[in-house]
Amino acid sequence: MELRNTRKTNEQIQHLATLLGLMVFAVAEALAQESQSSPAGRIVISIPDRKLALVESGRVIKVFPTAAGSPRTPSPAGSYRIVKRVNPTWYSKGKVVPPGKANPIGTRWIGLSARGYGIHGTNAPPSIGANVSHGCIRMRNRDVEELFSLVSVGDSVDLYNERTPE
Repeated sequence: MELRNTRKTNEQIQHLATLLGLMVFAVAEALAQESQSSPAGRIVISIPDRKLALVESGRVIKVFPTAAGSPRTPSPAGSYRIVKRVNPTWYSKGKVVPPGKANPIGTRWIGLSARGYGIHGTNAPPSIGANVSHGCIRMRNRDVEELFSLVSVGDSVDLYNERTPE
């Protein structure tokens, strides 16, 4: 009789341990999904002011000067998400430029959900402050490197083509 009770107790302990393990796993998964679905950072870009603001929890953390799209190839106003972060390689007409200071799109690429558009550096720093890009938001390499370290895939990016109170 005592052996049967011991076996039953061991089975109950194993069952509880399994149940506890599943609960811990479910909680960990829920927390991971929550952190992925609610990005902490937000980028706000004023196209006419050629300024980019990094905002966290409703507070402006830093403002950077930028270059925006030219009148022929304007930057696309709207709300987007960061979908990619890379040290870019540039390809054009059979030419390949690896990541680095000579790269026309600079040392970092922050790709947006608007296909083909992103926030990137430049090998022409004097262009910052002008409307000269092909629609992307251009930054000094040191600035885009700093921004790159502060944002994540999934963060929101809002581009405004008119001045707003924000």
